[in-house]
Amino acid sequence: MVLSGITQEIDKVFHDVIEWRRYLHKHPELSFQEHNTADYVYSVLEGFGSFELSRPTKTSVLARLKGANPGKVIALRADMDALPIHEETGLPFASVNDGVMHACGHDAHTAMLLGAAKILKEHKDALSGEIVFIFQHAEELPPGGAREMVAAGVLDGVDQVLGIHLMTTLPYRTIGIRHGAISSASDIFEITVQGKGGHASTPELTTDPLAIGAQIVTGLNHIVSRSIAPLQSGVVSVTRFHGGGAALNVIPDTVNIGGSVRTLNESVRELIKTRIREIAEGIAKAHGAEAKVEYTYGYNSVVNEKELTDKVACLIQEKFPDRNLEWIDPMLGGEDFSAFSDEKPGCFIMVGAKNDEKGIIYPHHHPKFDVDESAMKDGLKFHVLAALTLAN
Repeated sequence: MVLSGITQEIDKVFHDVIEWRRYLHKHPELSFQEHNTADYVYSVLEGFGSFELSRPTKTSVLARLKGANPGKVIALRADMDALPIHEETGLPFASVNDGVMHACGHDAHTAMLLGAAKILKEHKDALSGEIVFIFQHAEELPPGGAREMVAAGVLDGVDQVLGIHLMTTLPYRTIGIRHGAISSASDIFEITVQGKGGHASTPELTTDPLAIGAQIVTGLNHIVSRSIAPLQSGVVSVTRFHGGGAALNVIPDTVNIGGSVRTLNESVRELIKTRIREIAEGIAKAHGAEAKVEYTYGYNSVVNEKELTDKVACLIQEKFPDRNLEWIDPMLGGEDFSAFSDEKPGCFIMVGAKNDEKGIIYPHHHPKFDVDESAMKDGLKFHVLAALTLAN
């Protein structure tokens, strides 16, 4: 199938892709609750015929398509879950599920992969190896659905795994790629400072956890600037500080502090974890209090394997001549595609979906988030071309 043929087929199926996306956008479901979404995807795939379908978990779908020729097994992944956000887009297909919204493009990811499946099943004779279509649940909520799907064996026999994310941080007609880490590890921490409360008029009789907690927050904000090498990357953000009650003349017994850690390599990740504990426990002890630290690992970094990424870059340069291939910096957002790329050589690309002229300018997880639907053609085309070429 030549490029002109692919373009014609994409144009032909694209109205279906838009219809699927808008249906999914209108009927979003939260992580681990995607029962109707998974049923819908399964039903659409079943209508295509030719696929070996399964449900690896309660709210995910797997489709396998065997080509006529020997070759590699290539996995293509799309995520399906939505977010607990009240939609404010005003779109005619806005969410009908109050407080739930597709605010990260997963509806479009799913629709693009359905479109690729529809095209590729018509060209089994041109396919080498096997294509595995992963429709994944629960990307947004750690520990994430990808880990469950790996445990269920969806990568058994797979040689390479590919993923796409539509991004409103990149303009339409731009495709972003990079070697190595393209997303960050995303961890969280919680600190409980146990002091001794009392009346505000006699602070000398207390061990004030508020004052101690404030010093801990200051210390945490020094980790990146004073413990991490300038050419390394790391983020420590304190996002919660709770202490005290309604009475303003009472010093509380405890303060709770929480936050987020983002890193691109394991050595920095472990160093930050150690420093958080040392700072919290050390400052608390110096003032006669106690600090308990809970550190929870989130998603690992998505790491693009070099050889596969080079092949993908060449594919984009050759087959997307009217698109701008940009070697991008890593994003410090988390992405549980890492559960797949930790197991198999992987490549994750970013497809630009921002369009100032159309007012599509809002960031991911914003109540007015939307994508330029034209960008879905780029993702659809990439899935199809990758399946046809990388398995050889």
